[in-house]
Amino acid sequence: MTAANRNLTLLVLAALALLPAAAWAHDISQANRAFVEAIDGPAFLPFFYLGAKHMVTGIDHVLYLIGVVFFLYRLKDVVLYVSMFTIGHSLTLMGGVLLGTGANSHIVDAIIGISVAYKAFENMGGFRKFGLSFDPRIAVLAFGLAHGLGLATKLMDLAVSPDGLLVNLIGFNLGVEAGQVIVLAVVVTLLNLWRHSASFGKAAFAANVALMTAGLVLAGYQFTGYFAS
Repeated sequence: MTAANRNLTLLVLAALALLPAAAWAHDISQANRAFVEAIDGPAFLPFFYLGAKHMVTGIDHVLYLIGVVFFLYRLKDVVLYVSMFTIGHSLTLMGGVLLGTGANSHIVDAIIGISVAYKAFENMGGFRKFGLSFDPRIAVLAFGLAHGLGLATKLMDLAVSPDGLLVNLIGFNLGVEAGQVIVLAVVVTLLNLWRHSASFGKAAFAANVALMTAGLVLAGYQFTGYFAS
């Protein structure tokens, strides 16, 4: 790794290290929790807002999306991969809440952290160096299931009224999709601008090293929380 790449990696990691613990945990705020738990009946717009906010402010989801689109240059490829991710997380989000199928939030969030590290390692050609080949579309779909289960677990931790649950769940899911579109619009635009600069080819590897490290830190944070609880 060149000195420039090493400096970029250290800069990104330093920025991530300064994030508060709440950002890594990605829990629903107490204010939003109290508001949601006071709702009795259909409330599409509040749940839509909550879903969008959860996606936009969720560093784990954002980091994974950055990894997914990092080397996607064509819009149709972005749409394909994001669609696979959307199908995955929609299935487990809707199904998990409606069927009451939850999981330990620390374990699920640790898997989400691993998904970030996995994608970054794949972007660096790490699997090819070991002679391994996995269909990236299937991997995105599979990790989408994990991300959706994480969203479902967050919702199930709330005392959400069963009255109007389906409407509210649809609102939350559509809010997640809206937040995802916002995140992708920003990420893809910035990546396209960066790709036209001379620094992209030199710094892309370092950026993915930082991304992988962030995923491992996120996973480690959640595993620590699991064993400490």
